[in-house]
Amino acid sequence: MVAKLGGIHHVAIICSDYPRSKAFYNKLLGIQIIAENYRSERESWKLDLQLADGSKLELFSFPNPPVRPSQPEAQGLRHLAFKVANLADYVAYLTANGVKVEPVRIDEYTGKAFTFFQDPDGLPLELYQQ
Repeated sequence: MVAKLGGIHHVAIICSDYPRSKAFYNKLLGIQIIAENYRSERESWKLDLQLADGSKLELFSFPNPPVRPSQPEAQGLRHLAFKVANLADYVAYLTANGVKVEPVRIDEYTGKAFTFFQDPDGLPLELYQQ
């Protein structure tokens, strides 16, 4: 019998400016903070966030992390996608809050609408219509 994965537990993100990224993910995107810890031995914050469906994000800060290449697209994890009930409303919300959002496209395989935007460090984030 093959072991089966139960789903994604969390996605970890390293940021360059902890207060800015904390505000972006918690205040702007509305992802709930469930724990926040400072690890003095690593000079690092670890912020645990949870989405409505129970999936989690971990936001880390480290002194002088190297920049992640986003353009051109590099090998490795490509982007993080969030489900939304109403894509147009969420795009309008982000735009009203100064976030640049790419034009909405339609997934040629599912027929669902989606778009991309970036976090404060340029990490590609996707919104995908449920």
